Amino acid sequence: MDAEKTREWVKAELDRCIAFWLDHGMDKVNGGIYTCLDRQGRIYSTDKSVWMQSRCAWIFAYLCNVYGKRQAWLEASRSCLDFMEAHCLNHDKGGRMYFTVTAEGEPLRQRRYCFSEGFYAIANAEYYAATKQEAYLQRALWAYDLIWKLNRGLMEDPVGMGPKSSREGRSLANPMIYLNICSVLRRCDPEHKDLYDQRSEICVHDILAYHLKEDLGCTLESVGMNGEVWDAVTEGRVVNPGHDIECSWFLAEYALYRKDDRLLEKAQLIFSNAINAGWDKEYGGLLYFIDAKGLPPESYEHDMKLWWPHDEILIASLLFYKSTGNIAYLDWFEKTLDYCQKHFSDPQYGEWYGYLRRDGKPTQPPAKGSTFKGPFHLPRMLIMVFQMLESLK
Repeated sequence: MDAEKTREWVKAELDRCIAFWLDHGMDKVNGGIYTCLDRQGRIYSTDKSVWMQSRCAWIFAYLCNVYGKRQAWLEASRSCLDFMEAHCLNHDKGGRMYFTVTAEGEPLRQRRYCFSEGFYAIANAEYYAATKQEAYLQRALWAYDLIWKLNRGLMEDPVGMGPKSSREGRSLANPMIYLNICSVLRRCDPEHKDLYDQRSEICVHDILAYHLKEDLGCTLESVGMNGEVWDAVTEGRVVNPGHDIECSWFLAEYALYRKDDRLLEKAQLIFSNAINAGWDKEYGGLLYFIDAKGLPPESYEHDMKLWWPHDEILIASLLFYKSTGNIAYLDWFEKTLDYCQKHFSDPQYGEWYGYLRRDGKPTQPPAKGSTFKGPFHLPRMLIMVFQMLESLK
């Protein structure tokens, strides 16, 4: 790998990505950000994703904390935070957050999951780290505690939507996302590190005890309450390789913080299982979903290639190479980087295509953003990869 050339490419991609969202996404009338953008940055839907308001607020505050404060970044972060505070919390339902709202902030949809609150927590914590304004830390801590109580069954959900299915079980998303929230809050608010460490340990336990299935060579998205494998139904056999790889670097980050070699080994196992099973040997790139037993996945988009799992491969592979020196991880980094440069990157307009067919061609017409895609996975990856490449000089 030509490290200097790679650093230059990463820096250019980050500049194009951030400019794309600042130029096309920010709502100068109502506040917040639009994320349903086509290849050139034209808005194709004005409904706003609450996840993306938080994720945008986080990334622009994170940029300030990594590269120094810039007015445009602070204003973008603050715009999304202010929009959420004014429109995205359902105060009649304990402050539970909506999933989508209109351009003006009228509520459209609420979901049972706590991910809107999770991204709200990291956004406020990151903005606190950039500005030292205490109110933002208090909002982050409120959301952090609310998620914990809801996910651990310590309070009744004020929304009252109930479980998605009568089949009671566990979702990998809950402990892995909360583990990352702990990491962000620990960095932004070291005063409460003991609390973040304590809850991180519980998240790690749940991931390894219930979801990692070494006998099957995979990490399952959904399991029974005691980790039972629902192998008779497609839901119980779902493997999302990109999710597992993202989880692997969340675990590795915590393992390196705790100097826990055993946990680092488990994180590497999760990565290796996922990438070896999920990499498309015919066309390249990572498949979106696979079945733990090699049976037909139920999800019709299972063989698509999405941008974010490839971002997670680049972070995880370089982190594992940096921490172990194992050249196999550098090979995965280079292989994935080559795929992304050929298929996802769009130097003409900036940002990455979000959704590719199995053969690597963008879905038509191509999208750069959606309800689920905004300035988060890609710029996070570019920032982290650049920092790791700098440290490898």
